[in-house]
Amino acid sequence: MKSINRTQVTKDLKEKSILVSRVFNAPIEKVWQAHTDNEILDQWWGPSPWRAETKTINFKVGGYWLYAMVSPENQKQWGRMNYLAIDQYKSIEIEDAFCDENGKLNNKLPVSKGQIVFTKTENGTRVEFKMIYPMGTDLEKIVEMGFEQGITICHDQLESLLKE
Repeated sequence: MKSINRTQVTKDLKEKSILVSRVFNAPIEKVWQAHTDNEILDQWWGPSPWRAETKTINFKVGGYWLYAMVSPENQKQWGRMNYLAIDQYKSIEIEDAFCDENGKLNNKLPVSKGQIVFTKTENGTRVEFKMIYPMGTDLEKIVEMGFEQGITICHDQLESLLKE
């Protein structure tokens, strides 16, 4: 049976932010693990036909996740998520950026700061992921790069994975 849950994406050009929200039919502990365990992240973070591949992860304040988005032709686009604050099963504050394979930030592409908030619901867990950009043009660039479609595909993949 297909889930009725949908990913909601709200863009606020004045605030230079994107808010992504979705309810998953799974307990908060399982949804949290899917956001913090690289073996699980690699199964849903890349929007198909792309996939995520972790190079390193150190899930603690001051740590980071260095990963590649790998195309079907094996081309890699690198990303780095720095962990700024962690409140287990409640929230993760991050800095999200494009980088090279060694984690050196790419200053030509947008960097965002954000927070992922996990909330228990009657039927599972609500995840709200808010990212704020320094400039409105950064937000526009991310949207043009297909962020909304990509995160929706990733969330659908996560929903399927959580059912297993």
